[in-house]
Amino acid sequence: MEVTRLSTKGQIILPKSVRDARGWTAGTSFIVEEMGEGVLLRPESRFPATRLEEVAGCLRTKRKPATRKQMRAAVAREIVRRHDRGRY
Repeated sequence: MEVTRLSTKGQIILPKSVRDARGWTAGTSFIVEEMGEGVLLRPESRFPATRLEEVAGCLRTKRKPATRKQMRAAVAREIVRRHDRGRY
């Protein structure tokens, strides 16, 4: 356990080992939540929450869409491939 102090400006320096372990760099935004006996710092999500309806179909392609039969065949091939690798 490492110890840090609150500065006169209300700032706390997170130990380098914690920042490195979490991948937090300068400019990382945090959500601060008051808990029973302390405070929880949680990094803010990098991407806003979205619903499928908001993003479905947003990427353009010149390819013809796959049929249901083609999609089922592709899924079946992937299941066999993963099974052969010992994933299932």
